[in-house]
Amino acid sequence: MARVAVQLTNFTGGELSPRLDGRNDLAKYPTGCKTLENMIVFPHGSAARRSGTQFVAEVKDSSKETRLIPFEFSTTQTYMLEFGNQYIRFYKDDGQILSSGSAYEISSPYLEAELFDIKFAQSADIMYICHPNHAARKLARTGHTSWTLTEIDFTNGPYMDDNITSTTFSTSAHTVGNNRTLTASSTTGINSNTGFQTTDIGRLIRFRSGYGEITARTSTTVVKIKILEDMGSSSSSTNWSLGSFSNTTGHPSCVTFFEQRLVFAATLSQPQTIFFSKSGDYENMDENRGGTIADDDSIIYTIASNQVNAIRFMTATRTLIIGTAGGEFAVSGGGTDIAITPTNILIKKQSNNGAANVDALAVGNATIFLQRARRKLRELAYNFDVDGYVAPDLTILAEHISESGFKQLSYQQEPNQVIWCSRNDGQLIGLTYQREQQVVAFHRHIFGGAFGSGNSVCDSVATIPTDDSEYQTWVIIKRTINGATKRYVEFIHQYDFDETDDTSFNFLDSQLSYSGSPVTTLSGLSHLEGQTVSILADGATHPDKVVSSGEITLDRSSSKVKIGLAYTSLLQTMRIDAGSQNGTSQSKTKRIYEITARLYESIGVEIGPDLDNMERIPFRSSANSMNSGITVFTGDKEIEFRGNYETDGFIFVRQVQPLPLTILSLYPKLQTNDG
Repeated sequence: MARVAVQLTNFTGGELSPRLDGRNDLAKYPTGCKTLENMIVFPHGSAARRSGTQFVAEVKDSSKETRLIPFEFSTTQTYMLEFGNQYIRFYKDDGQILSSGSAYEISSPYLEAELFDIKFAQSADIMYICHPNHAARKLARTGHTSWTLTEIDFTNGPYMDDNITSTTFSTSAHTVGNNRTLTASSTTGINSNTGFQTTDIGRLIRFRSGYGEITARTSTTVVKIKILEDMGSSSSSTNWSLGSFSNTTGHPSCVTFFEQRLVFAATLSQPQTIFFSKSGDYENMDENRGGTIADDDSIIYTIASNQVNAIRFMTATRTLIIGTAGGEFAVSGGGTDIAITPTNILIKKQSNNGAANVDALAVGNATIFLQRARRKLRELAYNFDVDGYVAPDLTILAEHISESGFKQLSYQQEPNQVIWCSRNDGQLIGLTYQREQQVVAFHRHIFGGAFGSGNSVCDSVATIPTDDSEYQTWVIIKRTINGATKRYVEFIHQYDFDETDDTSFNFLDSQLSYSGSPVTTLSGLSHLEGQTVSILADGATHPDKVVSSGEITLDRSSSKVKIGLAYTSLLQTMRIDAGSQNGTSQSKTKRIYEITARLYESIGVEIGPDLDNMERIPFRSSANSMNSGITVFTGDKEIEFRGNYETDGFIFVRQVQPLPLTILSLYPKLQTNDG
């Protein structure tokens, strides 16, 4: 037998795929984990217990899926929006915005099945919203309880190609006004030769030198229009074109800002077309057809490719990045310092991965997007070696992490760079991402409580900056509460490394807090009716209680209490790999007999060789009262390990109490069989 000491100094490899079991030749193997559940990897290498969630409110209709969307006027003025079935509700400063004692809301056209296909872009107090089934809209804020959602009134465009048929238009009058009659000589060239449709109502028409809006349909060749700009003449002419956006042709699916222009893309009839507004005039789509083209005129550009693949996302970085179902493109004016103009626009294909219909993230100088099947997370970034963009697969060493597919992405910039991905099966996946340090570490999060016979479900995730210059991650969690389906809006508490006050720990989900004079009965817990809740009372763990009639009764009077749903944080290492006299210890009989755990501000930690043989590390001494908290511990703890002789050599670290855990490193000692 040989005695070997091993160093596990960081966990920046994150949770690795089961397919990498034994791949000790990989550089990430010694820093990776087999399991990282409810643990967050920090860029400097430590792994810490995720903070719990604060309960905010129940969604309007818990029977329907709901989505969160951030609204950011600035880094200090932010809102979280609850998009549900044909309504929007609003949250600010950790709470729901009320009006006359009820949740403030406005109506919207978006149905439950459409919510996760919404794309949006924001400028100051205006958010532009797109969905292919609805006219593009803008959400405007004028006060906490003063919001409007209206259709965008586009100026003079955009239009489809100019008419090239012999079909003529004529009008009953050409001057600005309502209830004008427009007559076509035939249906040829109109909606694939079918003529005017009722779905054309609201559609723009350009005729001669002016334009108008269709207000009613009389027949396939006759419509009523409202003339918005003098058409110059009423007489018949082949000089006409129809608007690109309508219920007939479809509405734009994507929107973003780039170089002082509002950019739309991908209607049903023009899935590869990009529509740029006039520079600095976001709702003006005037192309100035027939006149002298100016650099600030609007632009319409269709991607030329051998396949018709719809545009799925647009993000603005050093160039405009476009993802289609068949590949990724960079749009520029011919160089990074050259502005895009109607006569100077260059689109180059960068990769052929294909994108899912999920908005991408602009993270630093990179674009993070989902590949078409929603199982691969890719990083599109400029590479000077190839003089172009490359898109490596971030999930290549953790392909299991997205096994059910991702449906939503969100980016938390502070205090640590974490990309949050809501998975179709309801797990929340975190990716600690710091490109400059080459840190790519995945971790999984399962929230407290249950839905049906399984775990609780994360429906949606979104992140907003807060007044303290950090970012706050919000979630919608679906649970079974007292036999009924409930969807709750909650946010994850910020993890504060400098917080050592045991009464301020936040390690419970759907949590509510009490602070005041000592009490034994606590009410206001109706959102957890019938649930077994965990409790932190005056910094010390308290026996679990069942919520009845929205109340619990404590065993002892307490002045600072945290009540919520328990969750387990678990770290499992990869198979320990140690050198021996005859090579690696992989597959050899071994026994870990001692471990030194280096901890930071931790209490109540368990370590063992498997989940049935966990050893709780002692932190409390005879000097500590059982009814009060104890000081968090920073330093080394030596543990006699209960491992048997085996070939695996796993180490499990677990926290089940509402207390902190941060692992800096592990130093196991083992005996190996060199035979």
